[in-house]
Amino acid sequence: MGLEMKLICEKCGEVGLEEAYICVHECTFCSSCTDEMANICPNCHGELVRRPKQAASCPVGGQL
Repeated sequence: MGLEMKLICEKCGEVGLEEAYICVHECTFCSSCTDEMANICPNCHGELVRRPKQAASCPVGGQL
């Protein structure tokens, strides 16, 4: 099961997030909003961390 990779900030509505921050529930925010919220998700109060970038393709079929 992979990340949903949402492309819209849940706070300001910025579209096309290349650098996004997520909590454990995958709430998604832009870097500006994350800074304003001191890296705390307003929904669950969990830590917001930088979401990993999606690779173009996985050479081993998604398995390690």
